[in-house]
Formats: sequence, C-alpha cells, structure tokens
Amino acid sequence: MPLETPRLDDRAFDDLVTEAIRRIPLYTPEWTDHNLSDPGITLIELFAWLMDIVLYRLNRVPEKHYIKFMELLGMKLREAEPAQAPVTFWLSAPQEIPITIPAATEVATTRTENDPAVVFTTDEAAVVRVAVLERLLVSRRDAEGRRSYREQNLQRLAIGFDGFPIFSNPPQPGDALYFCVSEDLSRHVFGVEMDVDNAGGAGIDPSNPPYVWEVMSKNQPREWTVAEVDQDTTRGINVPGRVRLHLPRMAQGAVNNQSGYWIRLKLEPQPDTPMYRVSPRISRLTVASWGVTTDATHATRIANEPLGRSDGSADQKFFLQMTPILRRARGENIVLRYDDGREEEEWTEVPDFADSGPGDRCYTLDSQTGEIMVGPAMPQRSGAVRMYGAIPPQGAMLYMRAYRYGGGLEGNVRAGAINILKTSLPYIGQVRNRRDAMGGLDAESLEDAKLRLPGHLRSRARAVTAADFEYLAREAAPGMVGRVYCLQPPRTNLGEVKVLIVPRLANPYRRIPPNELALTDELRRRVTEYLDERRLISTRLEVVTPAYQWLSTRVRFRVSSHADPDEVRQAVENRLYTFLNPIVGGPDGDGWPFGRDLFSSDVMGQILTVPDVEFVRSVELFPVSYSGGVFAQGEATQEIPVVSHGLIASHQHDLQVE
Repeated sequence: MPLETPRLDDRAFDDLVTEAIRRIPLYTPEWTDHNLSDPGITLIELFAWLMDIVLYRLNRVPEKHYIKFMELLGMKLREAEPAQAPVTFWLSAPQEIPITIPAATEVATTRTENDPAVVFTTDEAAVVRVAVLERLLVSRRDAEGRRSYREQNLQRLAIGFDGFPIFSNPPQPGDALYFCVSEDLSRHVFGVEMDVDNAGGAGIDPSNPPYVWEVMSKNQPREWTVAEVDQDTTRGINVPGRVRLHLPRMAQGAVNNQSGYWIRLKLEPQPDTPMYRVSPRISRLTVASWGVTTDATHATRIANEPLGRSDGSADQKFFLQMTPILRRARGENIVLRYDDGREEEEWTEVPDFADSGPGDRCYTLDSQTGEIMVGPAMPQRSGAVRMYGAIPPQGAMLYMRAYRYGGGLEGNVRAGAINILKTSLPYIGQVRNRRDAMGGLDAESLEDAKLRLPGHLRSRARAVTAADFEYLAREAAPGMVGRVYCLQPPRTNLGEVKVLIVPRLANPYRRIPPNELALTDELRRRVTEYLDERRLISTRLEVVTPAYQWLSTRVRFRVSSHADPDEVRQAVENRLYTFLNPIVGGPDGDGWPFGRDLFSSDVMGQILTVPDVEFVRSVELFPVSYSGGVFAQGEATQEIPVVSHGLIASHQHDLQVE
C-alpha cells in the first residue's frame, strides 16, 4: 500500500477558532459574550485565518523536500515537444533547372481572428530535381506466358509520332509500364502528361481504375512501394490528361538488366473491380517534376542572437529572449567572438557541471526560462578554488549561434492547414501538408514530473532490465513514442535486446494505415542514440517496428427493430477499429497486448456491447498480409495467432445487418 505523508500540523481554521474560544474563560473570565457579533470573536477569527495560512505553508515543507530530492537526482522538467509534418512545396510550373528549398524555410497556417498563425520551419534543405526520362519499357506476357520487355522511342513519343498500347491485348494482370528516371526523385511530385488515341479502357470504373503506381524502394531483395496519386485527370487512361504522384523513398535498381530509378504503372485488378476489355493506347507522353516534400517542425528559428559581454567572472548568467527553447539540434550552441580578430570559440552545452574541469568550454541552458549559465568556482578544503568549467574572457561577446522556440499542442494541426509560405522563394506556387502534424506536447508540469520519479529511480539512466529500456525509450522521444515493448533473452539471441516502438498518433481511434505505424528515421535515430549511451557495452541493441498482424472480419448481426441499421452498423465498425487496434485496443483499452492471439469470441463479445445489437449470427476472421503497399487476404478462420513481438491491427471489416 502507498506510504501516507503525515501532516506536520493537522489543525484547520475551525479547530483554531474553537480552541481559542475554549481558552477565554481561563485568561479573561469576565469575557462572557462569545457570539459572532462580538468584536473579540472577529479578532479571534482573523488570527485563526492567519495561523491557517502559516500551517498550510508548514505542511508544504515535505513537498519542497520532495522537489529538492528530484533536483538532487538530476531530474528536470521536459521541454515542450514540437509537432512535425511533411510539407509539400509545389512549383508554379515545371522548371528546367533544379530549385532549392533552403533549410529553415518558414511556412505557417492561416491566421484568423481567434487563432494566431502557427509557424513551421523546414528541418533541412530540399532540392526539386528535374525529372529526365531515360527509358520507357512496356512489360507484357506473351502467348507462352513469358514476360518480355519492349523499349519505346522517347523522342518520337514526346512529339506524338510513336504511339503504343500499354498492356497486352487482352490486358493481363501484371502487365506494366516502367519509367526510368536519371536521378533520385524521392519524395518528389512526379507528373506524367499523356495523350490517348482511343478509349481502350472502356469497361472500367474511371474513379477506381485497376492499376497501381509504384516505385522501386529496395533493390536487394527487390521491393516496390505504392505511390500516392495526387491527381489523375485521364479517367483511367481513357482521355488525355495528367497524372501527378507523391513518390516515396526510391532506391536505384535494375529492370531488364538496365539500372536506374524506376517508377511503374502496374495492372493489378482488385476483386470485384471491372477490367479493361482493350488496352489503352498512348500517342504522346512527357514527364516533369512538380515539387518536393520535406519535413517541417513547429518552431521559429533565431540565429546569431547576442547574449552580452563577459565580465570575466565565474557563474555568469545570460538569458535568451524567446522561450520555451526546443531541444537543441546540431549547430545550435554558444560561440565567443573577440574584437581583436581572434577566431571565434565554440562552447558546448552540458546537463550539469559535475564532470567539468577548468579548461572545459561548457555551459548549461534551462529550456523553460532561457537561462544560460557558465561554470561556477567552488572553494575546496585545501583553500584552493576549483573551476567547474572555463570562464569566458573579459570583454568577449557571447552569441547564441541558433536556437528554436515553440512547440506544444497547438502545433498538432490538421492536414492542409499549413498553406502560407512566409519565406519568399522563386518558382514556388504553394505549400501544403498532406498529413496531420503530430508529436506536439506542452512543457511538462511539476505534477507530471513527480509521477516519473519512480521510473527515474529504478533506471538511474542505465538500461539493464526490460523496464529500463521501455522507460528510457519514452524519455528519448516523449512526443513521438506511443507504445514501447522490450524483448530480451530468452526470447531473443543471447546479449541481444529488441525495443519495439509504436509511433504516437494524434487520432488512433480509427482505421490506421500501415505508413502511419512505420518508424520514421528521426524517431529510430533518437531512441537508438539515447539508449546506446545507457546500455551495457556487451548488449546488442535493435530498435524495430512490431510485427503487425493485419486482419479483416466478416460479421453478420441483427439490430433492434426501433434502431437505425446504418447508425448501428457504423457504431459496430467504430468499436472494431478501436478494439482491434495496436495503440488503444485490447481488453484493457491501452493497446493490443504483445503476442496475444485473437479469437472470434473476442470480436463477438465486443459487438454485443454495442447498443441496439440484438445478437451476432456469425464472425469470421481473415488474416491479411501486407507487403510493398499491397494487402492480400487469407482464408477465413476462427483464430488468428500472433507472434511474441506482434500486434493486431485492423484492415477492413465486412459488416452485414440482417
């Protein structure tokens, strides 16, 4: 049971008044009027009120000791975490030269009467490269079932002199059109302009054509990743128009023994999707780059802010103008500059001065207050004075080379909200975030820090047990980590530790696409670097994604006669997406347990808790595999096994109301 903290004095206001009134006959027997209207009683209540304040402050002493103990352990309040979002910079028109988007380019949301603009800055420079088509291959299956490739004449095709059918006649699943570009167009907006000779695609649904756009994202073994279609005015390659794609990360590879960066249009009809009767025929085709996507952070960047001149003493303090300060990135540190032309000095931020010596050019920075402090001088037992860090020479000018301020929940804006370009750039027509900005957290409160103290004491910044790895992984990226699970021997190889990370999502109560559950390079790097500094030297660490077991269900159920079937069906679907969820699912609502199998009875039990569901006729489970952006559904079953490092995740649910 928890330890109860004693109150140093448990008397309240009423107790003090009662005690004082009881002492009146002892000290002043002649005072007999003890009614509230008596002026003396009013004075007693006044003094009791003052004493109540003193007792309140006295009882706060243990809390102060608790906070000082946290400081002694080196605990600090976490700074605000900035939200991040992929922002696409669109060209006003395709250009013949590369266009550079500098690092720290500022974009923002629209300012309204009630809400100020939320400013984001790009994390690194990005270049809109020119899309140059080197080869165009048509892949078809011959009469004997063998796959063959035919290269098209690009010059004649660009001016409309050499048309060709895209697929076989009749079209066969797996037929493809391969584009080979000369440069890496990762995260680019890739455009294809095409003219069509005939409406050969008749018979398909123009809003749901039976093909998919993919890029080669891995060479060994070869892997293709689906590209998101931003615009398709060809109506399934039935009319002349334009296709614009958001390309994922690309990798150089070979198709038909020809090396390059490959994009393909693959014929891949889904069940119940109408198929081409005759292959579409392209008479003209050109490609172009329309923009690039880069990551942006909810922050405003300040460069070369002067802090003041040093007076040559120890324990000097300086203050940054803007707060709260975000986690420092590379190149965000103090420099000393001299008027006599000496080369500027680089200083390094440290968490404290405990390990600093007289020659260490170091300082501390409080993210909440913006206070910068250089090393103190402490007298020793021998009478000498020890310097904990170097002292800036007198007259030296201190500058903060760069820092970022901002962060917080306000940065978690919706998709499409970032649409203002604050930094003027030539040839850039518009900006837009295609995904919600996520990861923003407000600065930590003192009460939240107190809850972290037990975990901090257990780990002491050293990763040994599974609980240590899980706690420290959350500490490494608190705004980005949703769930953590650590696998150690005997479930891994001897000396090997696997830390499974589920990213934090702004809205997990829905169907979650696979790309949102993937680990970003930034999240993997931050967790790996943080744990590497704290693990045992003999431990092999790997930060990975859990093995997600995707599944679909087929459910037949009946609703009450007085209920709206569509509303109940939607409620059942929402319940399944919430229950079969790696972040907020499972029996306890805190994420599907790692390694727990799923049974049809689990699904039936959840559906029966939905209001107006009378009974469930049947429940079928379908395991779904996911690879290269494509889902493949397996056979119906009543049980889906999950590996020890796996989680359940929803794909689609087929719900029928009787």
